Amino acid sequence: MLRTENKLQLLKDHLGYILEEGLLEEMAQVAKVRETAADEIVVNVGDHLQMIPIVIEGSIKISRENDNGEELLLYYIEGGDTCAMSLQCCTRKIDSQIKATSIEPSLLLMFPAEHMEHWMDQYKSWRQYILGSYHTRMLELMESIDAIAFMNLDQRLLKYLSDQAKILGSVEINHTHQQVADDLHSSRVVISRLLKQLETKGEIKLLRNKIILLNF
Repeated sequence: MLRTENKLQLLKDHLGYILEEGLLEEMAQVAKVRETAADEIVVNVGDHLQMIPIVIEGSIKISRENDNGEELLLYYIEGGDTCAMSLQCCTRKIDSQIKATSIEPSLLLMFPAEHMEHWMDQYKSWRQYILGSYHTRMLELMESIDAIAFMNLDQRLLKYLSDQAKILGSVEINHTHQQVADDLHSSRVVISRLLKQLETKGEIKLLRNKIILLNF
């Protein structure tokens, strides 16, 4: 368990450039630490949210899920980011509308939802941080919508793989074809065929449960 001073240092390292010292100290006092494994579900659709996450290390995938369990990737949150949709659910006191899944081992600091409005009123830097988060997530959602509306599936697949490599910091992506299909709201058969085509073109190399980008 991290001590308060350790949590404060983590906050300073990741958010000290934007948040005030007094706010960081308050956050360190109430923060709970959560460590997640790869593919661990952090928040599920329908969960009653009482804690807001800020990612310190690693990355989290935010997706929508329908009644059949099919997912649609919305965006990712990484170091220093929070989830705008989780904030919205807490503010409106409604159950979670999204699913959050770790795509790699991650370290999160979790904050009680009741502090959100108090910090919004008291700290200008917190308002700017939250509004900036909403703005960034909105741009990412628009990018996702554009990809679905205007890009062919093979183009979306290559963009998805490039985005994964950037987030994970590696050209080796340890995903099954089914995981990729789920993220792109497609079928495993179609994704496997497109991945094989990309391999034939020399864009990637396929191994068991691993995809290696060759031209990243």
